[in-house]
Amino acid sequence: MHKPFLAFVAAITAALPIFAQVPNPATNPNSSTGTGVGGVGGVPAPAVEVRGTWVTTTGNTAIATPEDSARTMQRLKEIGLNAVYVETWKNGYTQYPSAVLNRVIGVDRRPALVKQDPSDDPAKLKSQGRDLLAETLIEAHRQGLVYIGWFEYGFMAAHKDTDNHLRRMKPEWLSKDIKGNTVAPNGFVWMNPLHPETRRFLLDLILEAVDKYDLDGVQLDDRIVWPYITMGYDDYTKKIYAQEHDGKEPPADAKDEGWRRWRADKINEYAMQFVKELRAKRPGLIVSLSPAVYPWCYENYCLEWPKWSAWAPGNSDNMWWDEFLPQVYRFNYKAFEQTWLEQVKYINEMGAGRVKDMYAGIRLVGEGADSTWEDLRDSMDLVRKTGGGGHIHWFSRGVLDVFPTQLTQYYDVAHKGPAAHPRFGSDWRPGSIPLKLKSQDAQGKTWSLAGASPGKTYQVIVRGMGQPWRYHSAPIQIASASPPEAQTFTSAADADEVELLIDRREDMKTFPPNPPRR
Repeated sequence: MHKPFLAFVAAITAALPIFAQVPNPATNPNSSTGTGVGGVGGVPAPAVEVRGTWVTTTGNTAIATPEDSARTMQRLKEIGLNAVYVETWKNGYTQYPSAVLNRVIGVDRRPALVKQDPSDDPAKLKSQGRDLLAETLIEAHRQGLVYIGWFEYGFMAAHKDTDNHLRRMKPEWLSKDIKGNTVAPNGFVWMNPLHPETRRFLLDLILEAVDKYDLDGVQLDDRIVWPYITMGYDDYTKKIYAQEHDGKEPPADAKDEGWRRWRADKINEYAMQFVKELRAKRPGLIVSLSPAVYPWCYENYCLEWPKWSAWAPGNSDNMWWDEFLPQVYRFNYKAFEQTWLEQVKYINEMGAGRVKDMYAGIRLVGEGADSTWEDLRDSMDLVRKTGGGGHIHWFSRGVLDVFPTQLTQYYDVAHKGPAAHPRFGSDWRPGSIPLKLKSQDAQGKTWSLAGASPGKTYQVIVRGMGQPWRYHSAPIQIASASPPEAQTFTSAADADEVELLIDRREDMKTFPPNPPRR
């Protein structure tokens, strides 16, 4: 759970018991917890590492306007990050125009006068939905950042106080508790993760975005699962359970281990279906999961994600998840250390030992007091020391408004310049190429393609008349027969600036993607 307004999440996770007893690298006599900038015990930071943050419309103004989006992506790059996880599916509506959503509920994104956040004010409710995915994707790629579309809500359909289209139009899709209530203990209404129509709907939303946009990856979190241990008593789930248990009803005790085990197995099945379909579309796409920590997530959500890490990347079944970002949201370093070491233990015991593909979700801000810099620094150092592949900050407000100076210094001293992304290397997203105007007339403007690479495919983005950047048309391929500087592109007359962004969708058709993993 990532939402800043869900205070109970921070309170519950801070109080989780410690289950694992594993060696503590911080007490190793040959190392220290890192008292300065630059790594545990003075060990240099790796040249390859994920340094990311989640970017949301809630609790901050990082992407409140197109101007904010541009400034945010530029600042995140300057601070030293190389990846952003941007909210794209929220409270029953996409953050982009979706034909899939329109087919199901009759609107293609959030309409005016419908809340997207419980805290939406009247002025915001009057505004039409933006194509926030395109807007933030363009600005991230202009800065050379890897962009992961964060389908945060997964099967979550609505906040308890939100009367949206999904909730009204698809009651048969909703999960229920034993009393018939559709609101889960976490305050949200969820689609049933077992129902074939909801499974198809979520997959189709994501496949549509992968087709339409040049995404580097997609992410789900623990909203791909059961809403809570108390849920699963809707008519459809009871019918399937009865079919598989000689006509018996699910146990009235929601914590019955056989009932929990059955629900967990159904989520495991969907996890396989999900990645197989995405691999068929884009084998090189990053498929990411950001779950609650184990075993709490199994006990409360029937999720056992460490098992999913056993599906090795590139396997012949075309079935694997690329990265795991457990939400190790703690209020101090000691609690973070204990919980992170648990996650290392479980991914080694239950999975394939893919610690390098596990990145820590670190809480900077949210409900309660902000983190201290010392706790944040030591948490990042611990992940490196234990072989983790990087860290993701919850959330961008902490990076931009609380620790920008410290993080900039930390990254700059630890590694001169931004670290290369472990999947894509340092030149996967080289930033934008501004084009120079050659000529113009009443019909349009002609721009030189100097700076582009022969044979490469690019997205053309344009802006003018005070408007934000937008995609011009279909991607273009630079001809190999003549030098790029001898080639031109024609835009409409109102375009004041034109830039090229490398398009990687063709490269994503292989795994590892081409260019391959560094």
